[in-house]
Amino acid sequence: MAGRCSTCKKSESEVPGGLKRCAKCKIATYCSVECQKAVWKVHKKVCGKTEHCATFAHPVSKNLEFHVPNPFTRLDNMTYLHERPKQDVFKLLIDSFRMRQDDQYKYGGDISANSIYDGSSSSVSGFRKFLKEASTKEKLLPTWWTTEKQKECEQYAMKEDNWSNVKSAVEKQDVIDHYGDAKMPMQLRMFSDCVCGIAPWAADGKGMRQMMMMMENGEGGDGVMSMMSL
Repeated sequence: MAGRCSTCKKSESEVPGGLKRCAKCKIATYCSVECQKAVWKVHKKVCGKTEHCATFAHPVSKNLEFHVPNPFTRLDNMTYLHERPKQDVFKLLIDSFRMRQDDQYKYGGDISANSIYDGSSSSVSGFRKFLKEASTKEKLLPTWWTTEKQKECEQYAMKEDNWSNVKSAVEKQDVIDHYGDAKMPMQLRMFSDCVCGIAPWAADGKGMRQMMMMMENGEGGDGVMSMMSL
């Protein structure tokens, strides 16, 4: 699983044998016992509160540097991208856009102009518009977002070495496999709905989002299938 030591920030590839997770909360990761001990006084204050993180409320996604709990609650209050590292924000923006383009093509028969779906070399034109639209939504983007950061995000999206790029298409199963989270496609779709105002299939996802929020908080939620089965 991609990630970094919560203390010294060493990456997974730098640690022989890989990073180890806190046995109690399953969120914090460490490269050594020394690093775990170094921050235990601080971590223990929140560790008990996140003990249930391996349940519905807190699936830990692969290939993101930092875990942010309760994503559907954050989607509802427009803070989904907040408190995340820059590269995580870039990845989620790109993959949210890619999921939307694929949904528009698959479910609406919409072949976006100047995109990989009409034979263009990339979908950067549409992605640029997506980012500009996102910037018009109050609070949706992190407070550090600027026009320069948008350009940087576009440049990141054009690098084929990055899994998250606008030169290749992505489908639901690709997203699940990459992030290791069966609910990540739903998160990305709901975020793109926040940007564009409505789902590609012209449905209001508010009811579904509220149901997922209830499940994050350990309440009800039976029969949550519609978007997860698409």
